[in-house]
Amino acid sequence: MPPLRRSRLLAKRRVALLFYESSTRTRTSFELAAKSLGADTVLVSALSSSIEKGESLKDTGITLRSLGAECIILRHPNSGAPYLLARSTGLPILNAGDGTHEHPTQALLDLRTILFRLSARNRLSDAIAPLNSGVLRGVRIAIVGDILHSRVARSNALLLPRLGAQVIFCGPKELLPDNAAGIGPGVSVERTLEHALANADVVMMLRIQRERLAGLQLDLEDYTARYQLNPERLARHAPDVLVMHPGPMIRGLEITSEVADGPNSAIMDQVQHGTAIRMALLSRALQSRLANTSKEKQKRS
Repeated sequence: MPPLRRSRLLAKRRVALLFYESSTRTRTSFELAAKSLGADTVLVSALSSSIEKGESLKDTGITLRSLGAECIILRHPNSGAPYLLARSTGLPILNAGDGTHEHPTQALLDLRTILFRLSARNRLSDAIAPLNSGVLRGVRIAIVGDILHSRVARSNALLLPRLGAQVIFCGPKELLPDNAAGIGPGVSVERTLEHALANADVVMMLRIQRERLAGLQLDLEDYTARYQLNPERLARHAPDVLVMHPGPMIRGLEITSEVADGPNSAIMDQVQHGTAIRMALLSRALQSRLANTSKEKQKRS
């Protein structure tokens, strides 16, 4: 679509970004996506609104709707919050991450990154064609790190096997329960990073979420020694693997700068694909709402 036409697609439509948790990539990506389509945006954060005074999610959502918001992008520390907000407001809600539950737009941009990069390498013969259940058949994706608390890991494990991929969870028992493979078909658990790398086409490193480690007996020095993705491990066990990370990275802990900035890395590709994915979702959500509103008006007349 030509940029000028695209910039008018959602002209003057109103989008609220409601963020109860801090965010850089996701929030900025959603905001740029909305503005690229011509929408007006407003950011509401927990530290600069009535949320700080104890206002409920429901009341905040209803207030935003009354102020003219037609769509709300929500990041919230509690799992299931987007569903509550959708029921309370009747508005389309785009989930920008809810607790340790899911981060669906991250999984979609990860999928887009994998398709583009593996297609460019000829690992996939027709990856940019319409998606089907076998487009990732035979592709093995290792997700390494804090699986227990990762909404990114959960969303990818629910999405990627539906397209034929095999997902390998890798991490210590403190961050990866034995029953994690039970999330669905096509998911397995591997404790040793070297084994996971040797069997992977893609490796997705996850941040150690220090804010979620209370009560866990995790030795970070030991974790770094066993699970850090560094140049030596990469060269020895997976020299051609595609490296991904949802961010923010803790350089020197789960990944080194040499790997994060190296030729295998698709980390900045993920960021770029995020804007395109979120533009598509915003367009779909707001255009569907407009169509539904028109039908309701016709019924009343």
